[in-house]
Amino acid sequence: MRVVTFGEAMLRFHPPIGSSLEKAERYDVEIAGAEANVAIALSRLGLSVAWLSRLPLNALGRRVAAKIREHGVDTSRIVWTDEGKVGLYFTEFGAVPRRPHVIYDRAGSSFASMSPAELDLGILDGCDLLHLTGITPALSAGCLEMTKMLVEAAAGRGIAVSFDVNFRGKLWSAPAARAALERVLPLVQFLFVSSADASMVLRVDDTPQEQACALGRCYPAAEVVLTAGEHGAWMWDGSLHYRPAVPGTVVDRIGRGDAFCAGYLYGRLEAADPEFALACGTAVASLAQTFEGDIAWITREDVVALATDSAAQRYR
Repeated sequence: MRVVTFGEAMLRFHPPIGSSLEKAERYDVEIAGAEANVAIALSRLGLSVAWLSRLPLNALGRRVAAKIREHGVDTSRIVWTDEGKVGLYFTEFGAVPRRPHVIYDRAGSSFASMSPAELDLGILDGCDLLHLTGITPALSAGCLEMTKMLVEAAAGRGIAVSFDVNFRGKLWSAPAARAALERVLPLVQFLFVSSADASMVLRVDDTPQEQACALGRCYPAAEVVLTAGEHGAWMWDGSLHYRPAVPGTVVDRIGRGDAFCAGYLYGRLEAADPEFALACGTAVASLAQTFEGDIAWITREDVVALATDSAAQRYR
């Protein structure tokens, strides 16, 4: 299978656990970005994956591309530019009762300034699946237009589209997100949404299982996959399927939703069984949270073992 993802990658800075953004005298640096996270996880699971983006031709841009390429992702279609910057964001994990914090510095990034004229739709040639998220169209009018272009081009080529709503309130409002996604979601084959985003953005406010069923009726062409954190995940494809979350050590929660998407897509592309896809999704999400940083340093063997090994049932 060949998968294409499109989106922004940033540099993420975070102080050591037990410190804070204000207190810390040093920060750890990681590569971060929802679509890049999915691309890396799918590549590590053995799929052929290409990541399309736009980066500044400088040391930071090269660092981002090199780290993504290190995991086997095809980065040859990156648009390099002399303008803009790599987006940054700063995270503070917090500790109960201290809340976590996120500060973005991504305005004016090279990716957000990308023009639809720079979008090479030829990257879809030979592609089996296109994966996008709701973060990209929130970044600029051009990014919104490119999201629509890619979805429509994929649909016209008979390519499956995967879309994670992935709402970011720091980037746009729920009504703006809903209005933008109305043109996209009817063309999607795999729709990922959290229970919170289903309520806030798609205005479906109910129990997670009822949300999955209701969204399935709204988007009958899609497999609706709804996640609810520690409560597990539901999928609607005309019937309702459920998989509990896999409890485990939490080192870093960021990127767990992207890991779930990658695991589900891997399971769905490998087998027609939705139960296996949900099992892979929850397995990758659980494994991903045991690593510091957004990247899921998983292996296919660990994922399949956790998804299928009867010994893993003791965690459920």
